Amino acid sequence: MRKILITILLLAVSNVIFAQNQFSGTVKNQETGEAVFSASVYFPKLEKGSTTDIDGHFTIKNLPAGNYKLIVSSIGFTSYSKDVSIPASEIQLVLKPSAVEMEEVIVSTPFHQLQSENVMRVERESVSELNKKGAVTLADGISQIAGVENLSTGVGIGKPVIRGLSSNRVLTYTQGVRMENQQFGGEHGLGISSKGIGSVEVIKGPASLLYGSDAIGGVLYLNPEQYASAGETKAEFNGDYFSNTLGYQASAMAKTSGEKLKFIARGSLAEHSDNKTGDGQRVTNTRFNEKDLKTGIAYQNEKFKSDLRYNFNRSELGIPEEIGTQTTSKTLVLPYQQIDNHILSADNTVYFANSSLNAKFGYQFNNRKEFEDHHHHEEEDGEEHDHHDEEDDHGHEGEHSEEGEDLHPALDMELETFNYNIKYNLPKLGKFETIAGIQGMWQDNRNTGEEILIPDAKTVDFGVFATTHLHLSLWDFQAGLRYDTRTIDSEMHGQEGESGYMQAVDRSFNSVNGAFGAKYQFSKNLNVRLNLASGFRAPNLAELTSNGAHHGANRYEVGNPELDNEQNFQVDFSLEWRNEHFEAFANAFHNTINDYIYLTPTGETINENPVYDYIQDDAKLYGGEIGMHIHPHPWDWMHIESSFETVTGKRDDDTYLPLIPANSITNTFRVEFNQGKFIQNKYAFIRLKNVFDKENTSAFETRTGGYSLLGAGFGGRVQLAESEVQISVNGNNLLNKNYIAHLSRLKTDGIANIGQNFMVSLQWFL
Repeated sequence: MRKILITILLLAVSNVIFAQNQFSGTVKNQETGEAVFSASVYFPKLEKGSTTDIDGHFTIKNLPAGNYKLIVSSIGFTSYSKDVSIPASEIQLVLKPSAVEMEEVIVSTPFHQLQSENVMRVERESVSELNKKGAVTLADGISQIAGVENLSTGVGIGKPVIRGLSSNRVLTYTQGVRMENQQFGGEHGLGISSKGIGSVEVIKGPASLLYGSDAIGGVLYLNPEQYASAGETKAEFNGDYFSNTLGYQASAMAKTSGEKLKFIARGSLAEHSDNKTGDGQRVTNTRFNEKDLKTGIAYQNEKFKSDLRYNFNRSELGIPEEIGTQTTSKTLVLPYQQIDNHILSADNTVYFANSSLNAKFGYQFNNRKEFEDHHHHEEEDGEEHDHHDEEDDHGHEGEHSEEGEDLHPALDMELETFNYNIKYNLPKLGKFETIAGIQGMWQDNRNTGEEILIPDAKTVDFGVFATTHLHLSLWDFQAGLRYDTRTIDSEMHGQEGESGYMQAVDRSFNSVNGAFGAKYQFSKNLNVRLNLASGFRAPNLAELTSNGAHHGANRYEVGNPELDNEQNFQVDFSLEWRNEHFEAFANAFHNTINDYIYLTPTGETINENPVYDYIQDDAKLYGGEIGMHIHPHPWDWMHIESSFETVTGKRDDDTYLPLIPANSITNTFRVEFNQGKFIQNKYAFIRLKNVFDKENTSAFETRTGGYSLLGAGFGGRVQLAESEVQISVNGNNLLNKNYIAHLSRLKTDGIANIGQNFMVSLQWFL
């Protein structure tokens, strides 16, 4: 009898879970009543949508029953959201014309809402827009976002700095999983190509509630490019040329989608010579090259969705030390890094009646090798230096990658990571939306090279959390609580009392964190947000165990196995005003970090390297961003934008923290014309970024002078039969200013940043 009852129950549930539904309707212009062509109609929670045809009609098939938020958006209209119950009869939707730029769904926060509906303010930029500004790399492009800067070593190596925090204090997510690639090192870059990334989202502030340890400074969330719409097959070829590095990057993509099965693949290649400074000198060994493959396959029906993606990236990066041999060769010379990064991710969702279960799994393998001069054939050194000069005109140098096949890496680190993130979206309870879940990570670090920066070790994370959102007519509230634990078990390396000795560490760290946020629609045009959040970061292996020279930083670092968690609390307050002519925002924050971990000089030297110890002290960071955007109606084609950002970081003794970016203001004037007889989506812009003097520096930093950088660009799209071609030309540092950024790791060597650079891009859409 019990088996019969269970069978009847499963059959009844399956009718609810597995019923096939479709949703259709039309989208019209609210003012004219005309159909809106090519509008996006999208269910964020289901990650499923369609676009309207010439009559404004759309149909979305294979939908599970339940209540879901629907987002409707189109260029030239205000984005619109509506709660919809599936199944539903055909519906008519209207969009209001607006000069305000189209809003997108924010993916990095838990409830997948439009930015205007989000309790937490998140910065979002499409990678195509960042590329229009002439970014050479992804890290370079991200620094165009207010509140985000780039900690760089030349052009090829860069990592994000969010409101003064970087490295292990900023978490990077790609393909929906956290990225682990030895990010503790200042000379370790992002390790991912911008090609195949659709958009970038930046959470500025502690996000430990959603992401666990290491997110006390914020989160950089990289959204992969989307699959084609159902029934479509598309291809794309693009190429970029960079005048400063005489570099290029090329990429090809193909994607096809049926009603349920989807596939995408992209391959990319990039090569760059040494970059040239404003005074015309090339910075020796800033050359780099990159190979990247991204592919994915997805399946979705009315009850289940699965997205399997894989990314392989090989980056070969020269390690600059001085301005020496002047050459335009792209062939790597010693010293250089070779980094292989494999990321395999699976994003699975099961849909129930009014609830869903999402499970993300990620596997990563990161192999970081460093080849140095003293590991090559020393007897060749004298001949090679002369040989360099002889072959400069031919673009070749003596020690190159072909000979490098026989080299043994001085540093050879293998990092294997498995992580998971399982979330249950509970059924709505009145106006409450609630998500509960668990997250975790297993990590294994191994060394096979002669040099050891951090020991062999295993790391295990586990976290459990819940967050809820309450939506009222004028108010939105969001709150959550989380518990985390991390265990680090490292092996002993070397002999006690000798240089390079690293003692074994077996430590456990745990933390309880919470977040509360409120958004109030003060008036039709004004939004006010207040967010309070705590976060934590367990000390990394370098901070716990280091005992050796770091040649890239020119210092000897000594770890401290007794370090405690960093624990922080941040207050964020933001105002947003917008109407059809004008937008403005103001963000202010105060971030208090207890037991902040930092390096301090001891006054001693070992083998001519100054010795630095890892110690802890309380610290605070504060500042914010303000900006405006003028787009006067009816001159909707004209845009005037301005933004200012500032951050100050101090320890408890009132001395300044290192690597805090200088204050800056950016002004942009741009014009956009979507229609045209021959060229559509035309644009042009001119931008001036003013960086102020950096006077407030830490004890082992020097002041940095201010500078101004002028940039400009233009582009458009041409229709060619069944295909389209996008052409753009952009220039940065047009006046060829010779300057040194405060966050350049080459500043201590007196080496300037990149000079004038023109980028010419061609994209062919099939």
